[in-house]
Amino acid sequence: MTGISRSRSVRFLLFFASVHLQLIPGFSDDSTSSKTKPDTNNNTATIIVFVLFGLVAVGLFSFFLYKLWQKKKRDEQYARLLKLFEQDDELEVELGLGG
Repeated sequence: MTGISRSRSVRFLLFFASVHLQLIPGFSDDSTSSKTKPDTNNNTATIIVFVLFGLVAVGLFSFFLYKLWQKKKRDEQYARLLKLFEQDDELEVELGLGG
């Protein structure tokens, strides 16, 4: 994914989130709907925002752990490859083929 398309997708997600936040009664500027029960609407909106932030945090943490796991697996495979070639070098020296 290039930098341009990544920034476009981020802009799209921000626009999409802002549109949906306007649909939540606690975040809209419509004064008629907020006059009836301001505490309930505000508490509900706050809970939704915290839940969304929690989901994003869990997603980012999972992504970080996945990348860490991939790096660990890659390092293990590289170490096995190096060990394989070290054994071949020792075999060549024992047989007197060079080295």
